[in-house]
Amino acid sequence: MNEEISPEDLKKMEEMEEMKKVILKKILSREAAERLARVKLVKPELANELELYLIQLYQAGKINEEISEEQIKLILEKLSEKKTFRIIK
Repeated sequence: MNEEISPEDLKKMEEMEEMKKVILKKILSREAAERLARVKLVKPELANELELYLIQLYQAGKINEEISEEQIKLILEKLSEKKTFRIIK
């Protein structure tokens, strides 16, 4: 099942990526954006999850002020906690 991406799909993906960048630039402080960029280098899946979460909050009207680096750290902690698995015997 090797599906090719059509030019239309590629254009939509590029537009969505651009929209994501614009929203994140609007809601993140410079320090928060730098933190997100560093996380993206080390844990791209976590960074993507964080970006989607922030965009959903923004679109829902729940972000009224710029997000600080400290707030990013707290959100990252919460997202990371969800990923911890415990094996109980």
